[in-house]
Amino acid sequence: MNHIGIIGGTFDPPHIGHLFIASEVLTRLNLSEVWFMPNHIPPHKERKSYVTDEERVEMLSLAISDQPKFKLQLIELEREGPSYTYDTIKLLREKYEETKFYFIIGGDMVEYLPHWHKIDELVDMVTFVGVKRPGYSFPTEYPITEVDIPQFDISSSMIRKRLSEKGNTMYLLPKKVRNYIEEKHLYGT
Repeated sequence: MNHIGIIGGTFDPPHIGHLFIASEVLTRLNLSEVWFMPNHIPPHKERKSYVTDEERVEMLSLAISDQPKFKLQLIELEREGPSYTYDTIKLLREKYEETKFYFIIGGDMVEYLPHWHKIDELVDMVTFVGVKRPGYSFPTEYPITEVDIPQFDISSSMIRKRLSEKGNTMYLLPKKVRNYIEEKHLYGT
């Protein structure tokens, strides 16, 4: 049986924090792979479109290109409507019957779990893996596999702000992603 971690998000842009979390969970839980799954329409927050879906996919492809156990999973971009994790996991389990899925979430999402679409059914379909994030706690009634990793506070919104202000993003973005952003003049660069 394959053990696959999934890390979802807007990845607008993908940054070192995403890669670090995926790498830590991959190693700690001895997973076969980690799939990066850009979402179409995140149901829990309003998404302002900073770049196209194609540009997000290209940046993500560049970000994970050096790690053979990191893969791109586009299932949420290939269907219409909000990207509910329940619907996604249901489709993935039908397609990959010999796979156990681990859905990787940060502390902010652990607190939000009671509001997830069909959460009671979802916890029976997937193992949630919670990684600690500064400023968030982990008390929850739902089963969470906790992975304690070194914490550093980095977000896509912080990086977008720095890029638009011509600020320093060195060591926050993979070099290939930074080069792509500069070549395409994304985020006000």
